[in-house]
Amino acid sequence: MIAKIKQLLEEVETLKAANAEELEALRIKYLSKKGAINDLMADFRNVTADQKKEVGMRLNELKTKAQERINILKESFENQDNTSYDLDLTRSAYPINLGSRHPLSIVKNEIIDIFGRLGFSIAEGPEIEDDWHVFSALNFAEDHPARDMQDTFFIESHPDVLLRTHTSSVQSRVMEVTQPPIRIICPGRVYRNEAISYRAHCFFHQVEALYIDKDVSFTDLKQVLLLFAREMFGAETKIRLRPSYFPFTEPSAEMDISCNICGGKGCPFCKHTGWVEILGCGMVDPNVLESNGIDSKVYSGYALGMGIERITNLKYQVKDLRMFSENDTRFLKEFEAAN
Repeated sequence: MIAKIKQLLEEVETLKAANAEELEALRIKYLSKKGAINDLMADFRNVTADQKKEVGMRLNELKTKAQERINILKESFENQDNTSYDLDLTRSAYPINLGSRHPLSIVKNEIIDIFGRLGFSIAEGPEIEDDWHVFSALNFAEDHPARDMQDTFFIESHPDVLLRTHTSSVQSRVMEVTQPPIRIICPGRVYRNEAISYRAHCFFHQVEALYIDKDVSFTDLKQVLLLFAREMFGAETKIRLRPSYFPFTEPSAEMDISCNICGGKGCPFCKHTGWVEILGCGMVDPNVLESNGIDSKVYSGYALGMGIERITNLKYQVKDLRMFSENDTRFLKEFEAAN
């Protein structure tokens, strides 16, 4: 074995490479997991006890010399004069401005992180959906206004196919193939046939949450909502729930938080009420559970949903929703510190 080490040491000391590709081939030949030096390391366990010390020292010397020689050759390539390369006059001038994470992505990731710490996993589904998963499986009546062309983008040649109007369709897809306990959040882009203005857009982003198990109560929902609000907007944040109506939850509620701008004292942003609405929620309607193959006599659950643009507005006071989709680098630069 000592003879093999000496032979490799002589080879290593005279290594040469004409370019980076040849150098990489030499590194693989001698230093990779399947290289010659690693093979010797594997054979080291077969060396007799009286030779282990000497062989071990020579092996370490060989590996060190090989690494040093590879590094020297690498530095020589890096220090070569590159002035012979053609200059690309079409490329951007230096310095090239680096991008930053979009404010909607920043807030979405923060929401995912909060619910992740509460035990929720991420579930995703298609943006082009069918009527069953968007409406029927979620207890929407046949004549519900949301099915109207004024609210939903339907595919003209396939009236049963549409662009999803909410990420609740992901919940129905999960429920039909999964038995409780279910604890998921569904972030994604949704579409609605609305006039584009500073306060509305034809596409936006949502995060919805669903928890189904035995003995789930409205108290469980309220506690999760309080924890989320305080994690997102600060420990002093208060919440209130107002009765509402959604086809897929019963009872249903709208949740407000104490205005994070005026601290609940009243300002133009909260219309001097001290409260700002941020999401809708409620207990999953038994009809929804049954439609998706879950026994409503055994299981119960809650669901909640929020617009990411809405939460982002509350955190950063962005007054025009259109700015989120215009890709203006001046606007995006304002959020570099938040990354």
